[in-house]
Amino acid sequence: MRIHFTSVDLGRIRLAAEPDLLWETLLAAHMLQTAQGPLIFGEWRDHVRSRLSDPMRRVLALAPPRGYSPDFLTPPEAADGLTAGLDTMLSLPKQRLRGDLELLAADRREMRFVRDLAEGGVPALRALGAGITAFHDTAIGPYLPKLREHIDADRATRSQTILHHGMEHLLATLHPAVRWSPPVLEVAVPGTTEDVYLEGRGLRLVPSFFCWRAPTVLRDPELPPVLVYPITHDPAWLLGIHGPPRPEQGDTPLAALLGRTRAEVLEATARGCTTSELARRVRIAMATASHHASVLREAGLITTHRSNGRAYHTLSLLGRDLLNGRRLLAPGAGG
Repeated sequence: MRIHFTSVDLGRIRLAAEPDLLWETLLAAHMLQTAQGPLIFGEWRDHVRSRLSDPMRRVLALAPPRGYSPDFLTPPEAADGLTAGLDTMLSLPKQRLRGDLELLAADRREMRFVRDLAEGGVPALRALGAGITAFHDTAIGPYLPKLREHIDADRATRSQTILHHGMEHLLATLHPAVRWSPPVLEVAVPGTTEDVYLEGRGLRLVPSFFCWRAPTVLRDPELPPVLVYPITHDPAWLLGIHGPPRPEQGDTPLAALLGRTRAEVLEATARGCTTSELARRVRIAMATASHHASVLREAGLITTHRSNGRAYHTLSLLGRDLLNGRRLLAPGAGG
């Protein structure tokens, strides 16, 4: 997808301050139906699957793990909260509802609930609202503090990028699947080759916890433009949520590669921090934290910005990929 900017649009880029709960609900439904990101999402997936109810399965019917999901599931009004988004969805015109459902894959359109929804019945639409609420309460609600923590960290990192380098640098470093070639933002969205002209509407950037590997967008170019992109995850984000932490079974692969302390420093940097915050999070001396940060920076795994005598550390793209377990290939490598 090629998103065309004007000079006005560059001044109208908005970075979402809060998690978009309908986007998170939709993307969590995608994630639940895959085996992706086992280190990050495996335990969460097992926990949610064991609690699936029939109302929650209505969401899964509309959210295939690959391919199109209806745009009406993520209305722009959801930026003001789950209730505002659901209210908009429940008042959808029948024509809009049917139009989006017609774009679903054939096997999904044949599901009984989807057929009922396409017929425009109010009970089916209300049943969808109940299903979304139930799915959110199970798959998102208990984890919302952690989602906010991660998204706040990403926002802090992006804000530092804007402060030190400007908005265009933010676009250029947003994600490996995004390329900024002024005045066009090229986004590698699977199965999509389109041109979207912002024409003064600006672009809403939404950091998402459950977005995985690649950014996602709305299919309809007439809707308010939004780009949802993956954030970096702390592999230990679930510790304590489902009960006492599991006993350690030895070093993780990352610890085996970098050493346990340096791996902890890299993971702590995922949320963005100063050197003193880094030392506190990993429970090491300031000098030790500074040394490990220097080594990771020289290896290209973190970046450091200095302002008012303080060093602020964030993950580089390479560090983010390593922490998230992305398989990296050298240029020209096969396999």
